[in-house]
Amino acid sequence: MRAILVLFMTKALLFDKAFASNLYGSYTGLVYLTPLLGGYVADRYWGNKRSILAGGLLMALGEFILFFCGATYDTQADLSAFLFFAGLGFMIAGNGFFKANIASLVGQLYPKGDKRIDPAYTIFYMGINVGGAIGPIICGLVGDTGNPVDFKWAFLAGGIAMLVGVATLAFFHNKYLKDPNGEVIGLTPAGAPKAILQPLAMVVGLLAFAGLTIGLIYVDAKVYSYLFFLLMACIVLIAFLVFSDKGLLKVEKQKIAVIFVVSFFVIFFWSAFEQAGASLTFFAEEQTERNLGWFTIPTSFFQSLNSIFVVTLAPVFAWLWIKLGKREPSSPTKMALGLFFLALGYAWIALGVKDVAPGIKVSVIWLTGMYFMQTCGELCLSPIGLSLVNKLAPLKFASLLMAVWYTANAFANKLAGVLSALYPDGKTTYILGLPLNNLNDFFLVFVVMAGVAAGLLYVISSRLQKLMND
Repeated sequence: MRAILVLFMTKALLFDKAFASNLYGSYTGLVYLTPLLGGYVADRYWGNKRSILAGGLLMALGEFILFFCGATYDTQADLSAFLFFAGLGFMIAGNGFFKANIASLVGQLYPKGDKRIDPAYTIFYMGINVGGAIGPIICGLVGDTGNPVDFKWAFLAGGIAMLVGVATLAFFHNKYLKDPNGEVIGLTPAGAPKAILQPLAMVVGLLAFAGLTIGLIYVDAKVYSYLFFLLMACIVLIAFLVFSDKGLLKVEKQKIAVIFVVSFFVIFFWSAFEQAGASLTFFAEEQTERNLGWFTIPTSFFQSLNSIFVVTLAPVFAWLWIKLGKREPSSPTKMALGLFFLALGYAWIALGVKDVAPGIKVSVIWLTGMYFMQTCGELCLSPIGLSLVNKLAPLKFASLLMAVWYTANAFANKLAGVLSALYPDGKTTYILGLPLNNLNDFFLVFVVMAGVAAGLLYVISSRLQKLMND
């Protein structure tokens, strides 16, 4: 859905770019925040499997609501506006039960400390991106046609695809998802109250949660932007809950501290990376030469580049980490390398737009090359970070600490929306009092941000390695 969401907002709903960017940041931020609750519910009540199925159904419902939004925006504006925020709310709620739990399942397939966990998360990441590559192409073909009324078909396709995914998990979970002892993983925790597991109770709880998320996205977008404060409060609360646990050993607390430190650094990565959904979409739409003569590339197709590169390069990186053996860099060092690749990608595209006037189109090579370098950075950081959290988190806090990782992503995504709203678009914008007169200035912001973060993380990586007790 990311491939067309900002385009739908600006072309069909006629939101201005700054508002659409901020709303996109609020949406994606909440998508990564709600796993806090989803992880908690899975750990104590529903288990991973039940939570993932519930989340998938909520997301499918959200897509279908957005389909009706796309079908009514030009005739019933008030109804369409309500459906738009309702659809986003259901998507946010569903992701809360889906994201943290699906990642947590991967780690449960292997014994603690197994060297195959890093490659496993890389392959898991590759699998996700198969869908990420196909999705924007399908959405682009059926929805991004140049006629805003066709956006609805992309939402319908997304809802159908989600139902297929839910059915696949429901049918094959017990057969294939087992731990090293042959026990099925992700089932309902022992001692979970039976009343909470009743279908009616689950439906009521899910609908109430969806209603809450509808309110959250609407208030942040239309009334007061509170999300940054909420995210900081969540981080503080989680830290208090975890570190105040008297059952934790000193070595466990040190490992948890590493999770919080690296989560801080990934904020800088994802706030730059997630420009893809807004400012880079505007750049692809308006200043990238998409006309090949025989075919005009839909703007949404560019969202497939990252996923195509992930699918192509993930096996290479998985092989590389195994091949290096004892010379393999530590996880914090890999993540610093990821930030460096990200900075390099933005330096590349900043070079491509230097002295380019608004409205003048540049070759697709610049955007394609940037996505390639960003993907190299992503493969050094994201699957490695997921694996790191799994390896360092005590079992009883596994999903909750995975949610810490996603909360850092939430903060980054909200920040990405705020930064994307600074997209020059022919006018001067400002960051920390400094003018951004053109696209070159805008992209250099991310070069500096990611480059400085890469250097700092590299400097402290050896200290973090000691705290990890590796």
